[in-house]
Amino acid sequence: MTVCIGKTVEFAIFVVVEDVNAYVPVAFLILVQHYVSIIIRKYVRCFQSLHMSVTVVRKKRTCTLEKRIYSAARAQKEYEAVRSESRQGIQLTEEDALRLDSLISPLIKKGQSLHHICISHADEIMLNERTLYNYVDNGLFSARNIDMPRVVRMGRRKRKNDQFKVDKKCRIGRTYQDFLNFMAEHPGLTVVEMDSLEGRKGGKVLLTLHFTIPQLMLAFIRDANTSQTVIDIFDQLYMKLKPDVFKKLFQVLLGDNGSEFSNPSAIEMDQSGNQRTRIFYCDPQAPYQKGAAENNHALIRRIIPKGISLDDFTQEDINLMMSHINSYRRPNLGDKTPYEVFASLFGEEILKKMDVELIPPDKVTLRPSLLKI
Repeated sequence: MTVCIGKTVEFAIFVVVEDVNAYVPVAFLILVQHYVSIIIRKYVRCFQSLHMSVTVVRKKRTCTLEKRIYSAARAQKEYEAVRSESRQGIQLTEEDALRLDSLISPLIKKGQSLHHICISHADEIMLNERTLYNYVDNGLFSARNIDMPRVVRMGRRKRKNDQFKVDKKCRIGRTYQDFLNFMAEHPGLTVVEMDSLEGRKGGKVLLTLHFTIPQLMLAFIRDANTSQTVIDIFDQLYMKLKPDVFKKLFQVLLGDNGSEFSNPSAIEMDQSGNQRTRIFYCDPQAPYQKGAAENNHALIRRIIPKGISLDDFTQEDINLMMSHINSYRRPNLGDKTPYEVFASLFGEEILKKMDVELIPPDKVTLRPSLLKI
């Protein structure tokens, strides 16, 4: 807009911006003012002075509704986070589990329902009723379904595999990389690889403990594949071998990511709170990181083929089988047996305490007939 007043020209420029929040650089405004003044001086010669102003006019939006923008990448990340959290099992620390057990189990054994307990102790429990039923059903508390008559009377659906973890953070500081770093700082420690070997789904299961250097393997039969049965076995070994011998044999444990190994502190510490071993975990889907134990399982499968139920076997049967396997000569041990190598390292007296015997070479049997299968 131009106004001529005598010898003076008043010139105003309006820059219209669509976006209210848009940034207009000062350099742009100076550039506009400079070129406009050149044009005016060229075509308007009657003035002695020129006054010019440049004004930015921001055009307001007419729509006041809230706008939302869909981001596929962000939505995918949120979905993956929810999916990962849903697969981590029970998100409950050991301390919280013990606290809830001390509160809920005595009341259940008095005949109270979980609904009654939830209503009466809502501020202390802070969990919904369905969650507590899942905890009881999966053996997290000392109270069982049999202590709740209505649950037993209504029956239960087909049992799913135990995917619940007692301690969500049990693998922090215990990864396979942590294991490698620990062994680099403490070379020469005894490493024992632990694993589970199933018969038929839902039946008894074996806990195997494989000493990597002498290649000697122990096996213990368990009624169920739970963390408590694993803890019980280590407690029994600790009492049978005595603390000094146990700490010498089981300095480092390496296991997979199975739920039966998800309570590491109960294995690492004795009942007095003293550390008796260290536990680390292989990476997910990486059984080769404890390949020695996996290879030794092939010898067990020669005697107990895959799919055969373990329900009819006793611990004496398992001890007999492992004695034959540990009396089997290995080329990578200089044609010696794991029994002989272990005895030279730790003494034969320890093997007797663990119920391992040396079988004469001609008597070694790695066939199902050994256990009359």
